[in-house]
Amino acid sequence: MRVSIFGIGYVGVVTAGCLSDQGHDVICVDVNQEKVDNINNGVAPIVEEGLDEMIRQARAQGRLSATRDHEKAIADTEISIVCVGTPSLESGRLNLKYATEVYAQICAAVETKQSKHVVIIRSTMLPGSVRNLVENYSKELIKTGSLEVSFCPEFLREGSAIQDFNHPGLAVYGSYGDKPNESLVTLMGESQLVPLEASELVKYACNYWHAVKVAFGNEIGRISKHLGVNGQHLMSIFCQDTQLNISPNYMRPGTPFGGSCLPKDVSALSAFSKQEGISLPMLESILDSNESHLDHLLRIVNRAGVRKILIIGLTFKKGTDDLRSSPMVALAETLLGKGFDVEIFDDNLELSRLTGSNQIEIDRRMPHLAARLISDLASGIKKSELVVFSQSPVGLSEAASHFTKDKVIVDVNGIAELETFGGRYEGLCWDSLGE
Repeated sequence: MRVSIFGIGYVGVVTAGCLSDQGHDVICVDVNQEKVDNINNGVAPIVEEGLDEMIRQARAQGRLSATRDHEKAIADTEISIVCVGTPSLESGRLNLKYATEVYAQICAAVETKQSKHVVIIRSTMLPGSVRNLVENYSKELIKTGSLEVSFCPEFLREGSAIQDFNHPGLAVYGSYGDKPNESLVTLMGESQLVPLEASELVKYACNYWHAVKVAFGNEIGRISKHLGVNGQHLMSIFCQDTQLNISPNYMRPGTPFGGSCLPKDVSALSAFSKQEGISLPMLESILDSNESHLDHLLRIVNRAGVRKILIIGLTFKKGTDDLRSSPMVALAETLLGKGFDVEIFDDNLELSRLTGSNQIEIDRRMPHLAARLISDLASGIKKSELVVFSQSPVGLSEAASHFTKDKVIVDVNGIAELETFGGRYEGLCWDSLGE
């Protein structure tokens, strides 16, 4: 394929080297004459293992060139990949100046072409940025079919970028109009089509997660050293658990955490670190973050503007009768305190069997719990105006017929069946589970 790459920075030059190595004809475009000259002299403008040889061979075989003339590059290619920088402003906000200028140049050049052009944006941009560019500069080109625009996030690590490009751990893209981009798949390899804003956000989710992992490892390392423990060894032990620690478990948006372990242990280590004078700001923020998530759920219930609430699932998770630090107990407690009419259904719960700290927790926080528990799910749904689903109860399918179109359904944990019910559905961290 004939490809123009805008931006001879790290991502752009690696992309140029790899695509030309695969046999594509590549034209690099940049305003920096030194970078243009480097490519035309067969020299990689960055240090990356294996890239110099790729650039030298591609240049010698006539598959790679560079120019400052964006109009000629567009005229001579069928696909453009935007890899320009999106640096931070002093305020911390993203600077889209270069991406905007390049996109506007591409659109202006495409207007003079007599054939369709495909644009693939790889510059890291906040959700909504690509849609704004398209709607501000190319609505007519999109409407006539002259332009096709997609966003394809890159996940290249310096030092292993060629390996990451050829064998990506994650390959997704989003398209304006949500249509498959066959040219992109042909060029970049098999990729999953996702909503446009999701393709932009997943890059930030990945980078945030990597940053969280580094900060987590470093904070555990600091407390390890304070205790005379080898932090490197400790984290190598930690990573041996691929069932819970290094796995998809706990990575699914939904209810705040609760139970007998997490709140207690997070609180204990945080208090210990403060006592010992060890700064662990990320770990110390976890409980505040969890509380903010519960506040988010409360706001969803509040803005529904109704008073009769049914909570389905009071224990901290399905399959247990453990009420300790359950976020649903906190939700019920808060709603009752605000004067809401609250009922609770939980088929895991038998008050007569509660003992020990579990019993103490309820006696302390909700002494009138028994009066709020119901045993007839259908009757509870009929009487309620809003139903909070923390768990999927036995007989859920049979209860579907009791949901009228004006009844609000708040789904806390992603129970797919609820979307098919007749009520007004709202997910805790999603509008629809199908997206």
